[in-house]
Amino acid sequence: EVQLQASGGGSVQAGGSLRLSCAASGFNWDDYAIGWFRQAPGKEGEHVSCMSSRDSSPGYADSVRGRFTMSSDNAKNMVYLQMESLKPEDTAVYSCAAGTMMADVISEYDYLGQGTQVTVSS
Repeated sequence: EVQLQASGGGSVQAGGSLRLSCAASGFNWDDYAIGWFRQAPGKEGEHVSCMSSRDSSPGYADSVRGRFTMSSDNAKNMVYLQMESLKPEDTAVYSCAAGTMMADVISEYDYLGQGTQVTVSS
């Protein structure tokens, strides 16, 4: 059974940093795709970043490119999202999703984990 659990959220001031973790288990680490998505109150869900075992580089939304870095530690079954230069508009619940195809649409993923709240104050 695939299980995903995001953690590491919190409250920071604008310009601060956070590292989110996604504990992922139960799927094939030789053939996977994982995406980070976020949803702010009253807004639609938004793709943040994604990576797969088939691509050498993660993909990022324009809104976070250059500030966020996605990485993985397959040996630990962990995926990370390092977030730098945070802005108030980054405030949202962040969730990780898993599947087999790298995509910027959450419906393309097979599994979605419980999210973690990130709050950035100005």
